[in-house]
Amino acid sequence: MHEATPIAFITGATSGIGRACAQRFAAAGWGLVLTGRRETRLKALQRSLGDTVPVHIVPLDITDHRAVEKVVSTLPEAFTNIRLLLNNAGLALGKGPAQEANLEDWHAMIDTNIKGLVTVTRLLLPRLIAHGEGATVINIGSIAGHTPYPGGHVYGASKAFVEQFSYNLRCDLSGTGVRVTDLAPGMTESEFTLVRMKGDQEIATDYYSGTRSLQPSDVAEQALHIAELPSQVNITRLEVTPLCQQWSPFTIVRND
Repeated sequence: MHEATPIAFITGATSGIGRACAQRFAAAGWGLVLTGRRETRLKALQRSLGDTVPVHIVPLDITDHRAVEKVVSTLPEAFTNIRLLLNNAGLALGKGPAQEANLEDWHAMIDTNIKGLVTVTRLLLPRLIAHGEGATVINIGSIAGHTPYPGGHVYGASKAFVEQFSYNLRCDLSGTGVRVTDLAPGMTESEFTLVRMKGDQEIATDYYSGTRSLQPSDVAEQALHIAELPSQVNITRLEVTPLCQQWSPFTIVRND
């Protein structure tokens, strides 16, 4: 018998899509395990959600393998029967060409977007499999995972990994009742770009200027839809973009 209140484990819940997902899932009656690096923000989020659903917060850097192990192994009993893992924590750093990129930025993206994501997934899989039918893994990917652009280099490659990992994970989980979705947003207005530009608010503001970008709440709505579908339905990949974001023709380099 599964618990009356479904439990969602959300990484990167302190801002953007992660925070919006926490708010939307709480409004839908889900219990929450919320992780993120900024404890002050986690506490503020917990207070804002009130006491209508159970919420467990824990500061966590998903690049710390041992810390993730400890969080998973010491979950309070009321939060152990996890129905949803929402792998949201991730980042992009820098937007210059590869030959000018900071190697530490590349390593940080790989450590978070790839290594951190697979660590959390692997350690929570036994709990999701134990839950069985209706359990879901939602990996927040990106349209950058298959649409290259100048300056995308390691970020785009890391999201291509997320897409392919999601597909292969679904193969391995065949017969367990656990579903897997790569939820791939396009331009979404959040702190993501501010982090990418290392705090340069002017660049971040200009990036969204004149657009009707996706809001984190738009992506959260899609995540809830995926998680609450009938258990026999698996959305393998869901790409969602703002209407204003379109494809461009190939760039042609011409010799004079």
